[in-house]
This record gives sequence, C-alpha cells and structure tokens, in this order.
Amino acid sequence: MHDFTPISALIGGALIGLASVWLLAANGRIAGVSSILHGLTSPPDAQEGLHDAQWRAWFISGLLLAGLAWQAAGAPVPLRESLPLGWVAAAGLLVGLGTRLGSGCTSGHGVCGLGRLSTRSLVAVIVFMVSGMGAAYLMRQVLGVAS
Repeated sequence: MHDFTPISALIGGALIGLASVWLLAANGRIAGVSSILHGLTSPPDAQEGLHDAQWRAWFISGLLLAGLAWQAAGAPVPLRESLPLGWVAAAGLLVGLGTRLGSGCTSGHGVCGLGRLSTRSLVAVIVFMVSGMGAAYLMRQVLGVAS
C-alpha cells in the first residue's frame, strides 16, 4: 500500500457521500451510476420525460468533466497498459452485465444502499467484496499480473 493517501481519500469519500445525500434529498434519486446511465440510454419514461434525461445527462457529464478537470489540474492519472484491450473490453462487458443482474453497481449499493440500511445492498456489497478479492488473488497469484 505504498500509494495510500488518507487525506485525499477522506475528502473524496466525504464529497461522494454529500453528493449522494444531496441527490436523494433534492431529487429523490439514488446516485447509482449504472442505473443513471441505463436510464439515460433507455427510452424515456412517459411521466418523467425530458427532465429525467436532463438530470441524468448532467450527472454523467459531471463525472466525466471532474475526471478531466482533475487531469488538467496536473494530478497524476495512472494508466494500466499491461492488459490487452480485449481483456479490458471483456471485463467492462462483464461489469455491465453484473450491474444489470445485481440491480445496481458499487456506488448504488455500497454508498447509497448501505446508507439507507438496505439488506439487498448489504448482500450485494458482500458479493462485490468477495468477488474483488477473488479476482485480485487470481490476477496476482495465478496469472502473475502485478498491480
């Protein structure tokens, strides 16, 4: 853990928590990124219409722009080039499939669901953690890919 940065991690976590609470309080929406993106790419709901697509587009744009702003500010952006693009694409597709099967992603379940004391989210987070640990073990110990 030579890259451990507790101050920036604490500030980032607090900002994510505040943004999640704000979205829930202001719009009654859960800040689960996969569900927000899915709603943006799905046919609009007759009741929500244009307003639904607008807030979703602003949310996703904010995520992308924050990353670009962080990079423009000179912050280091670590790039992993040790995995072939095919593996990265397959991993992305599996993550997308998992978020649909699990009714949400790590941000939706881990940040928002646990904050609302959701049993379903607790089970999902346990599955995420065990799967992540298993994948890390497989990559490092079996396949020999360094972190």
